[in-house]
Amino acid sequence: MTEHAEPTESSELTPEQRLSPTNTHVLRASIVTIDDTETLRECVAYENTHQNREPVLRWISQQAAELRSK
Repeated sequence: MTEHAEPTESSELTPEQRLSPTNTHVLRASIVTIDDTETLRECVAYENTHQNREPVLRWISQQAAELRSK
């Protein structure tokens, strides 16, 4: 993001933008801010195709469970 760029709303982030941070705290934070199941599905598909990191898939699954419980 450039100095003058407007912040992107979380719903507008692509799975690649959400899942590319290497810092696990930032990565986890980007997952727990997902508030819809379609975005979670897109992130699972992206992760399965590109990185297939088990902890990330587990965090996404936990977030899906959290959304279902609301």
